[in-house]
Amino acid sequence: MPKFLDVHPLEPFTVEMLRQAQNSPKDEFGVTHHNIIYNEKENKLFCLLEAPSREAVDKHHQKAGVKCDWILEVNSTK
Repeated sequence: MPKFLDVHPLEPFTVEMLRQAQNSPKDEFGVTHHNIIYNEKENKLFCLLEAPSREAVDKHHQKAGVKCDWILEVNSTK
């Protein structure tokens, strides 16, 4: 499954919401969270996701009510 890295504002998410998302099963777009990295001071959230496509990642975030600054397909050593 391809992996994608994206960035968007941390708000409106809480750390507890991120923990729940990290452990969530695959959603209706085929997206799962591989890792979530955030910086509260900078209000930045980086998602490393497994997804079938960039469009699926975009839809996943639209459903959560956020717009990504960018989405990039990446490779990982994991």
